[in-house]
Amino acid sequence: MEKLEVREMKVLQSEHKLCLSCMEEHRVDLVKVVEQSIFKEVDVEFTAVYEYCSNADAFLETEGMIRGNDLALKDEYRKKVDLLTSEEIKMIRETYGISQKDFSEILDWGLATITRYENHQVQDRAHDDVLRTVASDPKWFLEKLKSAKNRLSPRAYAKYFHETKEQFSKRKNQYLRDAIYAIYANFEDVDETGGVELNLDKVVETINYLAFKVSSLYKVKLMKMLWYADALNFKRHGRSITGLVYSALPMGAVPEGYDQFVLLDGVYFDVVLYDDIAYRFKPAPNFTVKLLSEQEIASLDKVIRELGSLNTPQIVEKMHQETAYKHTVSNSIISYLLAKDLSLD
Repeated sequence: MEKLEVREMKVLQSEHKLCLSCMEEHRVDLVKVVEQSIFKEVDVEFTAVYEYCSNADAFLETEGMIRGNDLALKDEYRKKVDLLTSEEIKMIRETYGISQKDFSEILDWGLATITRYENHQVQDRAHDDVLRTVASDPKWFLEKLKSAKNRLSPRAYAKYFHETKEQFSKRKNQYLRDAIYAIYANFEDVDETGGVELNLDKVVETINYLAFKVSSLYKVKLMKMLWYADALNFKRHGRSITGLVYSALPMGAVPEGYDQFVLLDGVYFDVVLYDDIAYRFKPAPNFTVKLLSEQEIASLDKVIRELGSLNTPQIVEKMHQETAYKHTVSNSIISYLLAKDLSLD
């Protein structure tokens, strides 16, 4: 590393003491300095901390400052080349409550690897990618942890397992979203999507709007009302509300991925026991409309007025009479283009 120039200097504090630069007692400033350097052939601007002697116009680094300034340089380099900084690596590890040594052990790296990355060594791209995966995918890290069980103490493993399961639970909603969007990556045509990309936030809001307006909203009825709302909006305005894709199943139209999206954060239901388990949907606490347009609300309100009072068998029977359903092969995608013949206007 070669220091090229001091760009800026700011005094942080001053102390009257023996100056180790000129070996005289006087006021010595602790200063923050913006410097430019070259690291691994990359120009880097970073902030360093020194003691400054005004008598000799000289900077002095203590041992701690040498380490801190070296890390500051390398962290700015990491930012410039899009690698995790030492602090980001430390935060990833601490998220799981794992020691440096055990973290390296779980990842099957050298025992001091993480310690070096958090203190003075810049990681390579492959190790950086692994650390980013740990940060974004607790499920993946949980499998790595299980594989390393015999290399950890029982107490440490139990602690790490608990914390990793907690992180996995927190990410459940994102896993669900990723799974749903993966399903919908296969659908592009207007007749499948209604000319709208899937918007899960709007799906959640639409479910809440229906639950707010309709009492006794159970799963089968909800699925049919979603289809009617999307189909009616397409009939009126040439686009669906949510971008959901529907298949023609024996009970009528059912959105692709419905088992996942009803479990998304923001969707609320009570489990009710009749002859079997049923799910009665209810609005989110303090629900307010944020994403639905006036046109979309008008389509929803029309569906609610026409179908909201029907019970499940009645709405299924009505669905079976729709041209779109009758002209779709069982278990196939219902084309939005058939919405022109929808019974609702």
